[in-house]
Amino acid sequence: MLVGYMRVSKVDGSQTTDLQRDALLAVGTDPESLYEDKASGKKEDRPQLAACLKALRHGDTLVVWKLDRLGRDLRHLVNVVHDLTERGIGLKVLTGQGAAIDTTTASGKLVFGIFAALAEFERELISERTIAGLAAARARGRNGGRPYKMTPAKLRLAMASMGRPETKVSDLCTELGITRQTLYRHVSPTGELRPEGEGLLARSYRPRSV
Repeated sequence: MLVGYMRVSKVDGSQTTDLQRDALLAVGTDPESLYEDKASGKKEDRPQLAACLKALRHGDTLVVWKLDRLGRDLRHLVNVVHDLTERGIGLKVLTGQGAAIDTTTASGKLVFGIFAALAEFERELISERTIAGLAAARARGRNGGRPYKMTPAKLRLAMASMGRPETKVSDLCTELGITRQTLYRHVSPTGELRPEGEGLLARSYRPRSV
């Protein structure tokens, strides 16, 4: 089954999803399986996206008009598609720069593989900048402040950084503002998610109760 997701950024009525809806219906998306958010693509907490991802089943395909309707953050996009792939769910982009993406086909998987490689490269750059920034801060006698709880964004950075030979756990914890115990409750030394980390990411996609 084809399940559609639509999004506009403004909530003042100046933007509509009519064009997206028409395009999704034209390719055979089930009219009863259309989800719509009015929120910035940079926000991961989008109730209808969470509901859409939860409703998808093995063998379904998530259809979006443009890739930026799903999100504007490359790492978030890669994580979403990775989760869908693990569940046996495809992604199809109808137009725009991501129109070649259709993870139900071999060529589409190859294109998204390139996106994933770029996201990994971006994570490595962030990790390198984090290490360099910590070294510069220590040289000036500055240390981290009060520890805060783990968040989805911090967790993804921890996953990218852990397991890299040059990453020092103490430095990473200082940069993220968490304790070593908090880090290891969510991520293994090799960067793999632990149950508490999986739960945190799962909750980040869960729709809020009204």
